[in-house]
Amino acid sequence: MKANKEKKMLDLGKDPIGSLLYKMSLPSVVAMLVMAMYNVVDTFWISKISPEAIAALTICFPIQILLGSIGMGTGVGAGSFASRMFGAGNNARANGTAGQIVFLCAFFGILIILSCTIFCEPVLRFFGAPGNILPLSRIYLEIVVFGAPFLFFMMMSDYLFRAEGNPKVPMFVIITSAVLNATLDPFLIFGWGPFPEMGIRGAAIATVMAQFSAFFLSLYFLFSRRSGYHVQFRDIIPRWSIIVPIYQVGFPSFITHIAMSAVLVIYNHKLGSFGHLAIATLGLGFRINGVLMMILFGIGHGVMPMTGYNYGARNYTRIKEIARVTTKFSVLIGGISFLLVEIFARPLLEVFTSDPELLVIAVPGLRMFIATQILVGPMIVWINILLGMGRGLTSMILMVGRQVLFVVPLIYLMPIYFGLDGVWMVQPVSNIISFSVILVWIQVEMRRLKKAKPESQSAVVSEKY
Repeated sequence: MKANKEKKMLDLGKDPIGSLLYKMSLPSVVAMLVMAMYNVVDTFWISKISPEAIAALTICFPIQILLGSIGMGTGVGAGSFASRMFGAGNNARANGTAGQIVFLCAFFGILIILSCTIFCEPVLRFFGAPGNILPLSRIYLEIVVFGAPFLFFMMMSDYLFRAEGNPKVPMFVIITSAVLNATLDPFLIFGWGPFPEMGIRGAAIATVMAQFSAFFLSLYFLFSRRSGYHVQFRDIIPRWSIIVPIYQVGFPSFITHIAMSAVLVIYNHKLGSFGHLAIATLGLGFRINGVLMMILFGIGHGVMPMTGYNYGARNYTRIKEIARVTTKFSVLIGGISFLLVEIFARPLLEVFTSDPELLVIAVPGLRMFIATQILVGPMIVWINILLGMGRGLTSMILMVGRQVLFVVPLIYLMPIYFGLDGVWMVQPVSNIISFSVILVWIQVEMRRLKKAKPESQSAVVSEKY
């Protein structure tokens, strides 16, 4: 994929790395921040209903992560594959990748709607809903699930736009959707203006409406002249020769997020023994931490297509420089965010609740939860470098291994010795262990690239793709 001044796309193989990181990551960081702030605003309005409403939203959170894992896993695989196709000069396969996401989001969307509407109550009980929270959780889930196809398309196309060096489009789409959602929330929840008061049901309706707007805009840009893709009807027909390589990278990413959702289910079940205020604390902690994480994920979104393009072009020296520059930047962002939350933990939580019992639990919980934030940034960067290189299985082993080998056992062990505080200490302890493992792994990969020669066939993209 060559630089195209008319379309104002970036040259992922030649532009200065620092400038390119800024241009690739900033739109994603802004978009992710806006999305995270929407989640914060959504929680803010729902918290005005009751702590039980926050707990109900928290119960649905791992289900939403599950939905996000489908969209993100497929999007990561499609974006990685498309960026490598552009780097290798195979634009026809890149176009085919864009067509396949249309089919995939429709397939998964229908599957999720049928599953969650037919088996709503068993699903919620599985995800840890106690009896007093189940009715509210059901109201929310039975509506929000209808936005699944739109959510999938927004997330999948997001990665495609980045793969072609066009990060501003997904930024515009996400900002538009998030602003619409945040605007509709108070009107539909509390019955402002001509709208009836619908409570948590209104929050779900606002979410679906915003996701539809994102779908419409993403579809428009993908098929417009502004897009580097030229999708034809034949590209939408299922093609295993493209779906298979998408999921060679995407399926491991999907499994990684499934593991994250499973961990949240375990959190919900474990915290249920401490009461609904503990579950509400988890929800608030994840929302606030989510703002910080979205910045780091935004950087990662910029790193993956940069790596994928240069890996497809066999420019290994540039990949090592990308790793060096982005790691330093992520450490800086992580350190600043850690200090801000540690200092302003209570004021941040008081934005959502004035309940003194909830604050007694939530303030120390939040501070412990983000204690190792400075280590999270490099881990996200390194995982995205591996994804850009097509190392989907490796990234899955590293991330799922973190959840299965470290987080899950610690959720059961730490409370035995430290009570509720032990639950909040799980994340920092597991981050320290995971950081050490991923650091060793990425160093091995960088040494492998150092030994490889640009003309080596080891990195050539297979023709079957």
